[in-house]
Amino acid sequence: MSSESLPADAFTTLRAIVEDRRTNMLVDRDREVSEDIVRDLCELAMWAPNHKRTWPWRFAAFSGDGRVRLGEACAEDLIAGGSDDEFKIQKVRSKYTRVPCVLVVGSAPDDHATFHDENRDAVSAGIQNALLGATSLGLASFWSTAPVIDGAHTLELCGFESGTRLIGMIYLGWPTGDTLPGMRPDLEINIISS
Repeated sequence: MSSESLPADAFTTLRAIVEDRRTNMLVDRDREVSEDIVRDLCELAMWAPNHKRTWPWRFAAFSGDGRVRLGEACAEDLIAGGSDDEFKIQKVRSKYTRVPCVLVVGSAPDDHATFHDENRDAVSAGIQNALLGATSLGLASFWSTAPVIDGAHTLELCGFESGTRLIGMIYLGWPTGDTLPGMRPDLEINIISS
């Protein structure tokens, strides 16, 4: 689609979705998020810029009892990393059942250090695309960090190759309550024209 074929109000629509997106965990735990919606969000993520076309996005979606398995894998990674904080380990075991769907998004490794970092950036941009897509569909979302970003148990459960970095644990669900209005600081920009 070229810029000539975009509707005249495309920027206004995009701006409204961007400004409406909020971190929200107030969701109906029993109302499922369909696999079709998850697939659509992942496809949006893959439209993020990607230097050298390394296609770094890795996705695994967890629902039902799969969320319990995800919590167990993450807890095992904490233990393998030397954690003995029993409260934290137990919290990780149960926290993914708070929403009907958790989308785990990973960044594929690359032997070239710059491309490895750029993969992470492409995946992060992709996550933003997915979050905006979720907002446009009326879904609540929450971008969380994995307990261990390269935990072997979680990578194996997700079906991700060794060396993949877990960039986001995206909680998805249908909202049951409103979030606070958004706010950002005043824009400061240095414009250099000569």
